Amino acid sequence: QVQLVESGGGLVEPGGSLRLSCAASGSIFSIYTMGWYRQAPGKQRELVASISSGGTTTYADSVKGRFTISRDNAKNTVYLQMNNLKPEDTAVYYCRQPGYWGQGTQVTVSS
Repeated sequence: QVQLVESGGGLVEPGGSLRLSCAASGSIFSIYTMGWYRQAPGKQRELVASISSGGTTTYADSVKGRFTISRDNAKNTVYLQMNNLKPEDTAVYYCRQPGYWGQGTQVTVSS
């Protein structure tokens, strides 16, 4: 049974930073592309960033230059470093492995 457990969300002021983590278990983590998605109230879930098994990354235009996705295959963990956060980044952030979702972690950017 695959499990994805996110952590690291919270309340931060505009311009601040957070680092999200997603710990995976129950699969051969290193072979999968991993993704971070987010869903704001009243909006569809959207892809924020992804990282392939080989380390190739993709980002939504809205987060390019501010967010960095990375992975540690030895720890079965994928990270999302979020800098210069904006109020419009407020959402529930989800980790995804093909076919599986984590439970989500709330990120709120507000003064």
